[in-house]
Amino acid sequence: MSEGDVKEIRRHRTFFQWCRRYISLSTVGVIGALVYVMFFTDKSAGDTFRYTREAEHLRVQLKAAEDSLAYYKRLNENVYQSPEAMERVVREHFHMQKENEDVYQTIEQETK
Repeated sequence: MSEGDVKEIRRHRTFFQWCRRYISLSTVGVIGALVYVMFFTDKSAGDTFRYTREAEHLRVQLKAAEDSLAYYKRLNENVYQSPEAMERVVREHFHMQKENEDVYQTIEQETK
């Protein structure tokens, strides 16, 4: 054995002696239990983070749906209250037109 191998063995031996002296078996058990609970159970840290992100995404979708619902409720109220609003909605959404009337649709393109 070379002198480097002997130093390596001594370093490992002193590390294990230090561990046996300062780290008790109960400490290793508690740390092991915490690691298990944090990473390997149903309520692990990764799952909790993923569920939190998904909940935020669903809240955004809910907000968009509520805004859309409010828009259509207002539109529905206007349609029942005025015939002009009903005609506008029918023309815009169902592409209906009067006889002898030409309708041109324009499509706006986004500029980058």
